[in-house]
Amino acid sequence: MNDANRNQRENQSLSTMYGTYADVLFVLFPFLVILMQRLWDGRLADVLLRPDLSIASAILAGLAIGKFVLGLVTERDLGRYKERIVFFIAVTLFVVLGPSIILILSILGDSAIPGFVAFVQPILLIVAISLYTTAISISKLLTHDELSRGTDDNTSPISDGDEQAPVHRAPALAIPRRSNGEPR
Repeated sequence: MNDANRNQRENQSLSTMYGTYADVLFVLFPFLVILMQRLWDGRLADVLLRPDLSIASAILAGLAIGKFVLGLVTERDLGRYKERIVFFIAVTLFVVLGPSIILILSILGDSAIPGFVAFVQPILLIVAISLYTTAISISKLLTHDELSRGTDDNTSPISDGDEQAPVHRAPALAIPRRSNGEPR
């Protein structure tokens, strides 16, 4: 692989990383405002014993599931990886989304909140962020692997020195014709 391709791949990875963490920051922004308000009121300890972090975890888990499903639905070539993607969806549901929802309901419904909640909620948030970034990385990685292998009929090799790199071409657009032969 030449330097131009390597630089392009690094730029795409960097852009994906910035986009991913921008999504995470936008999700966490309202919770930062809540944190600042509680700090202003002198109730910083309430942050870990309120359902805010579990809500953020549930949102990020839902986004992760959405990214997994979107990658599976939009890229037909990812069908061969559907078991892996379904596994990550199940892990996200089982490890983050389920416990987050249970914690939200338990915290809101019970006046005595156990102390372990202060430790579990930040862990759930970290795992949710990790699964969200993994969802985006896996979709990009699998899509890139499919395109770089050139297994699709819509790829063609272009020579660059001694190396051959596949280039993805969009399929031809089928425009329906009217009965008189003109495009609609």
